[in-house]
Amino acid sequence: MPAERTDMVGKALSLLVLLGDTAQGATATELSVAAALPFSTTHRLLRSLSQQGFVAFDAGTKRYALGIRVFQLGQRVSNANGLAGSSIPVLRSLTEHTREASILGVLDTNHVLTVSKVDGPQAFRVTSDPGTHSPLHATALGKVLVAFSDDWEARVAELDLFARTEKTITDRRVFRGEIERVRELGYGTMYEENEVGMSALAAPVRSADGRVIGAVAIAAPVFRLPFDELLAFLPQLRAAAAELSVRVPAP
Repeated sequence: MPAERTDMVGKALSLLVLLGDTAQGATATELSVAAALPFSTTHRLLRSLSQQGFVAFDAGTKRYALGIRVFQLGQRVSNANGLAGSSIPVLRSLTEHTREASILGVLDTNHVLTVSKVDGPQAFRVTSDPGTHSPLHATALGKVLVAFSDDWEARVAELDLFARTEKTITDRRVFRGEIERVRELGYGTMYEENEVGMSALAAPVRSADGRVIGAVAIAAPVFRLPFDELLAFLPQLRAAAAELSVRVPAP
C-alpha cells in the first residue's frame, strides 16, 4: 500500500477513535482541531467514512457520530470472542435478583470497555452501554481491573486521575490505598465518583488459570438503592462473577 494511502487510513482511523471517545458527537471543526488535521482533509475523510456507514451525520446539529457499520463490526468481534453472548444470561439473572443494572467490562488500554449490559426493570437507566469507554480510576469496574492487573503498581503511578465529579479520587496516595483495599477485599466500589447520583459494586471475572479477564458490576442510582443495601448484594455478585469465569472464554 502506498505511503500516502496508508497515512490517510491512519488519519481516518484517528477520527473514528475521537468519535468513539465523544458520546455526544463532534463537528468537523472540533474533529479537525482535536486530530490536528486541516479542515479540508477532515471534511473529506468524514464524507468518505459517512458514505461507507462508519460515520453518521446529523444535519440538524452538524455533528458527526460513529455509524452503524462500526457497531456491526464491534458486535461481530464481541460475538467471535464469546463475550456478549456468553455473559447476557448471567447478567440477566443477576439483574432479576437485584432489579438493578448488571454490567460486564474489560480492560482496554487505560479505560474500561463495556462489553455487555442488562438494564433493570426500573425507569432510571444506566448510561454505560456496550462499546462505552469509562475511566479506570473513577469506576468500580475500573478499580477491579487495575487492582488485579499484572502491572497494577505502574497503572496506579501513571493513570491520569482527572476529576469526573467532586467525589472522584484525584490524589495518587489515596488512589493507591483504594486499589490496595480492592486487592485485599476482592471487590471494588464506586459512590458518585464517575457520575453524580450513581453507585456501583464490582467483582473480578477470572479465567481458568486465575487471570482476571474482566469484571462484573451492579450499578444503581443512590436515591433508589442506599450504599449499604448495594453492598448486601455482594454474595450474588460474586456468584455471578464465578459463573462468568466458567462461561466467558479468555480473550
